[in-house]
Amino acid sequence: MNITILTYLETDGGKVTDASVEPIAVALRALKHEVSILGVHANVTELIEGLARCKPDLVFNLMEMFGKNWQGDVGVAGLLQLLGYRFTGGGPGEFYLRQDKGLAKKVLAFEKIATPDFAVFSKNAGFETGGNLRMPMFVKPLRADSSQGIDANSLVHSTSELMKCVAMIHNKVNDSALAEEYIDGREFYVGVLGNVDATALPPIEMDFSGLKEGQPRFMDHKAKWVKKSQAYKGTKAVLADVPGELRAKLQKVSLDSYRALRARDYARVDLRVAETGDMYVLEVNSSCDLDPHGEFAMAAAAAGIDYTALIKRIVELALERYK
Repeated sequence: MNITILTYLETDGGKVTDASVEPIAVALRALKHEVSILGVHANVTELIEGLARCKPDLVFNLMEMFGKNWQGDVGVAGLLQLLGYRFTGGGPGEFYLRQDKGLAKKVLAFEKIATPDFAVFSKNAGFETGGNLRMPMFVKPLRADSSQGIDANSLVHSTSELMKCVAMIHNKVNDSALAEEYIDGREFYVGVLGNVDATALPPIEMDFSGLKEGQPRFMDHKAKWVKKSQAYKGTKAVLADVPGELRAKLQKVSLDSYRALRARDYARVDLRVAETGDMYVLEVNSSCDLDPHGEFAMAAAAAGIDYTALIKRIVELALERYK
């Protein structure tokens, strides 16, 4: 097939920012597909004309934002759908649910899937709450992902700290703020692959043992992206060493969450397990990161699926949906 990898460009020098683009291209070429890479920043005309020029049988959609708009993936998926292109991963509805963490939590609660009690502090709407709020709380942007707006001050222990963090998100991230009860416990990522017969991959656990004593055990912006920081060096993703019963529960809850939020083809479910054993879903990341060294690829490898086979399976799943 003729497959176009659709990705995001930074304005500085027109660089492709997604580290998975080239590995995916290599995998697709190994599978004998014709591959083109279409990188766009914030120009809808360039996007439409580029697709028309590439004439793809399938778009491998890696567009997580458009310009500086973190919600741009919703519009891009809608445009692909409107223009009649077949594409991998979530559609506009799935991406909207992924972006609005408060709405996603309401859907999960309806399905009786545990998620931390929360409150939404909007810039332009009324206060919104779900559950009995207790300190400490974890505060993050409602829609921005990739740990934008999350730092060491995101874990708050008082109302004054809470409102200071909310104001920072309003002013610097230009987003509503989501404050949720902080679950002090182990953090797991469970990849899910499939549609009708979706399968949960082996759980990955975030190892915080390299952090200093008293340093918060969560993934902030530095821990994810600033390679020279102590937070980055002190955290790593490892294949979870857990009893069979806990593994089965993690996978079942992840599958239930995947289906509840209508994820397609592949996604990663983020969870925390408290010392009491209670399990909470934090987020469902539709069309999650496919970096060959990332958590999803690591989980697939643990399930006996190498990177090329993983990319092949995602292509197959997307095509099956269009039959």
